[in-house]
Amino acid sequence: MNQNELEIMRNSFKTVKSRSDQLKSSPKVKKLQKKVQEFKKESIENNKELKELAIQTFTSNGFEVLLAKNNQEACNLIYDLIKNNYNKKIAKAKSNTLGEINFKKFISQKGFEVIETDLGDRILQLKENDNKPVHPTGPASHLDVKAIANIINKAKDTNLPPEHHKILEYVRDEVLSEISTSEIGISGANVLAAEEGSAVIVHNEGNVSLVASKKLHIIVAGIDKIVPTIEDAISLVKLETVFATGKFVTSYINVISGPSKTADIEKKLLKDMYGAHRIVLILLDNGRSDALDECLWCIGCGNCLIHCPVYNAVGNEFGFNNYLGGRGVAMSKFIEDEETSYNSGLYMCTLCGLCTLNCPTSIPTNELIENIRKSSTEAGFYPKVHEKISKNVVDNNSPY
Repeated sequence: MNQNELEIMRNSFKTVKSRSDQLKSSPKVKKLQKKVQEFKKESIENNKELKELAIQTFTSNGFEVLLAKNNQEACNLIYDLIKNNYNKKIAKAKSNTLGEINFKKFISQKGFEVIETDLGDRILQLKENDNKPVHPTGPASHLDVKAIANIINKAKDTNLPPEHHKILEYVRDEVLSEISTSEIGISGANVLAAEEGSAVIVHNEGNVSLVASKKLHIIVAGIDKIVPTIEDAISLVKLETVFATGKFVTSYINVISGPSKTADIEKKLLKDMYGAHRIVLILLDNGRSDALDECLWCIGCGNCLIHCPVYNAVGNEFGFNNYLGGRGVAMSKFIEDEETSYNSGLYMCTLCGLCTLNCPTSIPTNELIENIRKSSTEAGFYPKVHEKISKNVVDNNSPY
């Protein structure tokens, strides 16, 4: 990210901060926050039992449930599902989990074309270089309207003016045209309700409804997304929305509890109406079973990034894949290893604790970072003073 993009990102963050700060201190939100903290922590502690229950209920609701130990296994499962019976175009909704497993890179190498349906993600997809998101709910928050118009004009050989609604209309129509023939939709899930067997996905654009209506809908979600009930799930996404956008609810909350069906003809249950004919839920571990519980309390709001002095200084250089900031650095140790955590910015963190103070579930990220630094040092990954200077740099007059 260049300095101009960093400044635009910081200004975007100020807008979100001013909206969310008005709600966060209200008694209603404080009560909601306490409730979510309690059941989220209990859900992680009892994850094994909840996962077993979720597998049963989602299966009984008509989902196909698959388990993936790691990113490669998850990608292979997706490829096995789509390689023979569907066309080569995939409609994709926003998903940090799919970013975690590098899904787009993997599946494009298999000859499939992925179309991002979220506006911000589509803009980044059209951007040639440095197209990593900067916020989980506002991936293109570092780009101004002029830069976005230039990106689209270059990628699509058009002459779009730098006007907000003109950009919206162009990308909307372009995405709708691209996905009109697709048979595969893929998304993440904000939360999974174990007792009911329901996936809950929040969005403002309506694109998830498009993705979920494809013949095959694949949902990829970490096992840490499972909570006991649908009431818990709705409480969680409400809290996430408050901290992410400064609103109590998004425009849409999709609750998906099975494939499309109807009983409108003599009360006979018939499948394959307007929505997905087939839904597959892939439950991803990818280091979560070995992770510290605190790493898994995250609800994905991105509020920590808005308040992090390091992130505001360097941007998405601080983080791992789509998991940005200190919590992403901590999680990378369990998803991959100490070397990845070190390279993701383990020693950038100042341990100031502002992320924890502004986290809806009070993740002690600074403590996690401090503990991981100890294991990273033992593994040999820590800042080192170079004892040797390259001969290509040092000349005969050098004091060295």
